[in-house]
Amino acid sequence: MATPAASPLLLPLPLPAFTFPPRRTVPCARRLVLRPPRAGRPRLRDPPPAAPPPAVEEAGEEEEDDDTLPLRLLEPPQEDDPFPPEMEPADPDFYRIGYARMMRAYGIEFLEGPDGMAVYASRDVDPLRRARVIMEIPLELMLTVTQKRPWMFFPDIIPLGHPIFDIIESTDPETDWDLRLACLLLYAFDVEDNFWQLYGDFLPSVDECTSLLLAPKDDLMELEDQDLATKMLKNQKRAIDFWQKHWHKTIPLKLKRLAPDHERFLWALSIVQSRSVNLKLRMGAFLQDANALVPYADMLNHSPDANCFLHWRFKDRMLEVMIKAGRAVKKGDEMTIDYMSGVNSSFMERYGFSSPTNPWELINFSSDAKIHLDSFLSVFNIAGLHDELYHNAALTSGENNFVDGGVVAAARTLPTWSEGDVPAIPSLERKSAQALQEECHTMLESFSTTIQQDQEILDSDGHIRRTREIAIKYRLHRKLLLQKIIDALDIYQDRILF
Repeated sequence: MATPAASPLLLPLPLPAFTFPPRRTVPCARRLVLRPPRAGRPRLRDPPPAAPPPAVEEAGEEEEDDDTLPLRLLEPPQEDDPFPPEMEPADPDFYRIGYARMMRAYGIEFLEGPDGMAVYASRDVDPLRRARVIMEIPLELMLTVTQKRPWMFFPDIIPLGHPIFDIIESTDPETDWDLRLACLLLYAFDVEDNFWQLYGDFLPSVDECTSLLLAPKDDLMELEDQDLATKMLKNQKRAIDFWQKHWHKTIPLKLKRLAPDHERFLWALSIVQSRSVNLKLRMGAFLQDANALVPYADMLNHSPDANCFLHWRFKDRMLEVMIKAGRAVKKGDEMTIDYMSGVNSSFMERYGFSSPTNPWELINFSSDAKIHLDSFLSVFNIAGLHDELYHNAALTSGENNFVDGGVVAAARTLPTWSEGDVPAIPSLERKSAQALQEECHTMLESFSTTIQQDQEILDSDGHIRRTREIAIKYRLHRKLLLQKIIDALDIYQDRILF
């Protein structure tokens, strides 16, 4: 790169404006590791051994008491009460890595679930009127690259003249943010005593990663979604072409070892796409967009009904994970955030997951039949504008597990009509509902497998690649949504007279 990297001391403070992308949906079950790591406030090193008892002073000698602790330059100042009173700090053994500022965590633990590491509550949390902190991650532990020239990195770990700098300089500022961050991540793994060398143990391996960037063509065909499969093939070609252009045979060994094969680069790119945060950095009077990998917070899974959110505390460059105000959390509950609103194909393209209860999923109907929107919403206690529909569970009598995000998605995707206070005619509504059900059945029959067959494949004891598993889940989730719409229309026909 022609422009030298900025010093970390001159890097401006980020503003509190960012979005956090998702990785995967909240698993319904989890597997605990035998000795799960726990979060907490770190120590730079083990405390020194206790000093031997002082010898008895002889008469006439003057005692000198000095209780001052030795100065430790790399240790942050100790506050009188560093932890929120309502949250207990956890065991710090997980974070004994010698850096100036370390991550802090309160009332949570990191456990291994079906889809990798996740964050769970280690104690009950009563609802309060204010949000409370459960994680604090300083900027020093993140990997950050600005989106526009001159490229600025934080931490500034790339020395002037290193060939990785020229590779980053060759990227397109408008579209290649993920390629730049992937290069920085690969370089961080090669820097001696770098934090990400240790944190890499908590990232999924190539075999464990669900990103479709790592999926062979046969697995992409399992999606039974030609548009999505075509997009992923283009994304794979873009990444492989970039690797072949810069990781040729004549490059220096210090660059070759970062990504000796294209699979290593595809893995780094999938990690970046599924775990990055978008930040805005203040550069004097200007704002600069930047992309960052945030350790520990990237273990938070996605949920449309999340109990946590992210907040940037820019006065000391700290990203906070906070429990939402008024939310009660029970011990063992998973801590989640809402990545974004999108259809399953968008989640699959970038993050490698899908959900049968995604309230933003859409089904394209071609039938001219329409049902009365207000009547359908009232049957399932769904309220809000079309872009903000939600289920009012407080109005549901008894336990009703049927109404979930899939029913909300049905309300958003079904062809509907509404003319103010004009009531629906039951006979016409039943006819329209039956026509829409027939179209759903036709869509289900267009798949090469049934819901039961897909479930049997996933439940089989044979080894299955993670990318093939997630592809089968994607088509299964689409079938489950179609079945949910059929069942919802049955209930709607039964209740239309009431």
